[in-house]
Amino acid sequence: MLNPAPKRNIFLQWFFWHFVEVPRELFGAWKNFLKFNFNYFSIGLLVQTLFSPWRADKIDYPRGFDFAQYFNIFFSNIISRCLGALVRLVFIATGLIVGIFMFGVGIMILVFWFSLPFLIVFMFFYAIGIIL
Repeated sequence: MLNPAPKRNIFLQWFFWHFVEVPRELFGAWKNFLKFNFNYFSIGLLVQTLFSPWRADKIDYPRGFDFAQYFNIFFSNIISRCLGALVRLVFIATGLIVGIFMFGVGIMILVFWFSLPFLIVFMFFYAIGIIL
């Protein structure tokens, strides 16, 4: 024989669901979106390799000593590292901007969710006022 569900007030069940269970799920989803953004833009890896040469484009120095050739290779490698840093900074900035946007959208969703019961009551009384 099936055990009946414990008898509780339906308003308390709704209150617990609306203000405890769903916000917990929303926070979990919000955290997953932020982690996805961090991983999608590889922000941690880009910060670690900020001054690495772009696409590992690095010229090795020759065996003999030629000052002009060493000078040319040195500045080519410096330009490759600067280009790598510039591109990585653009991707890091883009990832942070998208992350800030996601953070703001998450806050707006939570504020909307918590204000929804009050909005429903307000709209109900507003509609009654329009009808009368």
